[in-house]
This record gives sequence, C-alpha cells and structure tokens, in this order.
Amino acid sequence: MPFSLPISVTQDNVLQLEKDGLLNLAALRSVDCARLKDFDSTVLTVLLAWQKKLQIDGQQLTLLNAPEKLKVLAGVYGVAALLGLS
Repeated sequence: MPFSLPISVTQDNVLQLEKDGLLNLAALRSVDCARLKDFDSTVLTVLLAWQKKLQIDGQQLTLLNAPEKLKVLAGVYGVAALLGLS
C-alpha cells in the first residue's frame, strides 16, 4: 500500500510529514500524490529526503498521481529527474 501525501504540505506540517514517512519507510517506495492540492517547495524537500533515505537502502521512490503543479515545481527547482517526474 502506498504512502499517501495529505491535501496540504507546507512549512507548517512538513517536518511531521517527513517523520511519519520515515516511520513507514517500507510504504515510501510508492508515494501517492492524488490528494495533494495545497503545497509549496517544502514538499520537494521531504520527497528528496525520503528519496535519499531509500537510496541508501538500495531502493527507489516512486511518485504516483503527481499533480502537474508538482511536476512544474520540481522542474523549476531542477529536481524533476531525481524524483522521476521528468
């Protein structure tokens, strides 16, 4: 079962979200972005942190149902390829 991102990811909840994800590391191989509507660049920081942790363990992060805004934001910050969004 994939790990689901909440509707909102901002500086107000990003640290807790990162911790929640790391506690469910097995589920992080697939992250469902379908509910994600309200977010800023902090979502990229948590996704990259999870990606780094998974890579250390020889695994890969896969984003499912990524909204177009997330793809554009990742492109602007130059991390789309790192997150498999290019």
